[in-house]
Amino acid sequence: MYGLTVRWSLMGAPAGTDQLLRDYVHDTSAPRFTGMPGLVQKTWQIAPGGFFSGVYVWKTAEARAAFLEEFRANPSPVSQLVGQDPDIVQEWALVGVAVGGDGPLTP
Repeated sequence: MYGLTVRWSLMGAPAGTDQLLRDYVHDTSAPRFTGMPGLVQKTWQIAPGGFFSGVYVWKTAEARAAFLEEFRANPSPVSQLVGQDPDIVQEWALVGVAVGGDGPLTP
């Protein structure tokens, strides 16, 4: 499978940005990606005052490439909330998955 990480720095982000990002994920981003063709899974991470990221796993390289083309053509609402473009846009290969006794992830 084909991974993608998009990460924004939160260093110097305005007060309250963490909550705005949480609200954005809950109200807008999670519904947008739920059931998206070609996407296996997306997770969002936040380290308050550190970073905010989206981590995607795509079924095919073509699905990832199509998403990246759209992402690069249309500024992310996260960039507006944070006040800057992502620091990292990294493609990677998924080489393994382990599901623990309390998984898999569910909403």
